[in-house]
Parts: sequence; structure tokens; C-alpha cells
Amino acid sequence: MTDVRPIRTEAEYDAALTEVAAFFENQPKPGTPEADAFDLLAMVIESYERERWPIDAPDPVSAIEYRMEVSGLKQSDLADLIGSRSRASEILNRKRTISLKVAWALHKKWNIPAESLLKPYRVRKAKKPA
Repeated sequence: MTDVRPIRTEAEYDAALTEVAAFFENQPKPGTPEADAFDLLAMVIESYERERWPIDAPDPVSAIEYRMEVSGLKQSDLADLIGSRSRASEILNRKRTISLKVAWALHKKWNIPAESLLKPYRVRKAKKPA
């Protein structure tokens, strides 16, 4: 293994990926210099990827929908969490913004990142009666 340095170019990134791939077939023992080098290399790669190809946090409704999908939760589970079926429906249909109290509950109970829940998003305006 070469010395671990910051990645500044695509060629250095490709070389780092090649180098780290060897560790997946022959994992080093924890606590060894090889394991430390692997951890450092993985951190450098992750840092480069985060800087080069940032991924924006999803908007609050998308974050809630994703958590519901991967966890097998339903709209009724959201209603139970926030205490109102109609409010859950309004949130999921983007007719109501998420209050700080609801954001906190979703963060604590469903482990949705606060960064996603606090992100501004558009709500649909209510249709005026005819």
C-alpha cells in the first residue's frame, strides 16, 4: 500500500479505488497497520466523492415517504405518530408544511435526518371553492 494522501484528480481517485478493492478480497485484521491504512483510504475516497458528487438531502415529504417504504410503514403509522389522520394526509399530499414538533418526532422515532425534515419545500395551495 502506498502512502495515503488527499485525492485531487480523477486519476488519483481511480487509483485509490483500485487499491481499496484489494482489501475487499483479503480484509486486514482490525488494529493492524493494514487495517488503519484501509480505513484512511476509505475516508479519503469518501471525502473526494462527497466533494465531487454531492447528494442533496431529500425534501421532507420525500424523506418521510422513503422511510415509510423501507420500513413498511403506512400513512396510519404517520397519523399515529403525529396524532392526526388528516394532518398526515395533508403532509403527504404536500398541502401542509411540517411543524417543528412533527419534525422532531419524525427524527427521534423514525430516525429521519433532521437536515431533510427542516429543508424548505413547496406546498400546494388549497383550491378556492367555486
